[in-house]
Amino acid sequence: MVAHARAGALAGAALLLTGLLAGCGGGTDDKPDDRADRDTASSADGPSTAPSGQPGTPRLPAALTSQRLDWKGCEARAGESAPGSEWRCTTVRVPLDYTKPGGETIGIALIRKKAQNTSRRLGSMLFNFGGPGGSGVSILPRAAGSYGNLNSRYDLVGFDPRGVAGSEGVNCRTDKEQETAYRKVDMTPDTAAEETAFLKDGADFGAGCERRSGKVLRHVGTTNAARDMDLIREVLGDKKLTYFGISYGTELGGTYAHLFPANVGRTVLDAVVDPTADTIGHARNQATGFQRALENYLKDRGQDPKAGTQRIAKLLERIDKKPLPTRSGRELNESLAVTGIVTPLYSKSNWPFLTQALDEAEKSGTGNMLLQLADSYNGRDEKGHYDTQNHSQRAISCADSKLRPTADEARALLPEFRKLSPVFGPFLAWDTAGWCSQWPVQGEHDHPEASAPGAGPVLVVGTTGDPATPYEGARKMADELGKGVGIMLTNKGEGHGAYGGNTCVTSTVDAYFLDGMVPEDGKTCS
Repeated sequence: MVAHARAGALAGAALLLTGLLAGCGGGTDDKPDDRADRDTASSADGPSTAPSGQPGTPRLPAALTSQRLDWKGCEARAGESAPGSEWRCTTVRVPLDYTKPGGETIGIALIRKKAQNTSRRLGSMLFNFGGPGGSGVSILPRAAGSYGNLNSRYDLVGFDPRGVAGSEGVNCRTDKEQETAYRKVDMTPDTAAEETAFLKDGADFGAGCERRSGKVLRHVGTTNAARDMDLIREVLGDKKLTYFGISYGTELGGTYAHLFPANVGRTVLDAVVDPTADTIGHARNQATGFQRALENYLKDRGQDPKAGTQRIAKLLERIDKKPLPTRSGRELNESLAVTGIVTPLYSKSNWPFLTQALDEAEKSGTGNMLLQLADSYNGRDEKGHYDTQNHSQRAISCADSKLRPTADEARALLPEFRKLSPVFGPFLAWDTAGWCSQWPVQGEHDHPEASAPGAGPVLVVGTTGDPATPYEGARKMADELGKGVGIMLTNKGEGHGAYGGNTCVTSTVDAYFLDGMVPEDGKTCS
């Protein structure tokens, strides 16, 4: 399903591609053990001036802030191999409801790989790879090879945010229900019957979430996840939070900086969500960003961008009328075809897959490769089992956003969005109405607050050709964080996220994290 643009499935492919393409993490000489282990080393950034009780955040009881973590070997999750012995896992307890800090608690799953150079250890580095709904416990071990320099002096720590996977993960549908929705629901309805089914699907999804995960559903928003991060920081023994946020992880990082400016340590936000945009604004941003990426792809292939776009749009129209067959027996409908086109646009290295998939659809009249790309994006394995990342993603997005556009409002957006992108615009316009249709939980705000006066410098990395979180959002995040806080770093390039793909960006970020070298605001890497 092409999902809500605020921080939804289009942006969420970053974490998916990280998991699929990053490979295995490197080895280590660590010799972990099973003893209870609570870090006491200081952070690289000096003492915190404020404990867990920030304004608007009730002070937490000592039973939570002083809890000791029992790090043990990590178990394999369904469909995954267990990470190597250098990785250790544990659970930290956090309040279910932060307005009742002494009440019921839930567990937040953590994973850690210790710093390799223990004599020069700087502290812990917490990661969020995006979504919302991405499992840091699953992704970090697969992506860790990209962070080897940082692991020399930092413990790498991943977590499943509340409502995700091992942290009271939200579950809304069975595999069969998910498959039926992908097969039967038209995400760009053309008739009254299709529109009714589209809106009903959104309402049914929310009802399923409430039925299966009602206890946590109203507590899974980004603000609570940021509060969890501060408790994790305190329990790990770090005086300030060192943080690396990617895609939705930048929104989470901006929210943390706003809530806990005095606790902000070295922080990098890469592939930045625009903090000033509401639901419709994010859909508009993504229509612009994905169309820009598609045109860059077409230019790279020596094709006229306008003509190439129209050709792909006409292909989608044909698929809408008559889905393409595949060797699996499943059909490739228009919605799945758009998802398959979206997936390889996240990285220039994957553009050849898009060429192969489009060639197959246009010349052979079959949709095998586009369906395979869509399945990988949607978290479907070869046996037809779906992961629940989409469930968590929608629950977190709808808990965050107050805006609930109607079908009439979505329909009114269509002319503008078709002009922005004939390929992606209609899906993103309609999705504003379908994503949180009749959601059982009221949203928290129109858009997140990221102002962080008094915080340490936050490095904000924007890529000019980013499809999912367009470059303009990074500048807005830097401005929202405030003068002297948001430090802008521009990557002139393609793809969703710059670290590890651009040598200049990678060395700049490493120098900041490892040596405290803050680059000049406005630095450009190409």
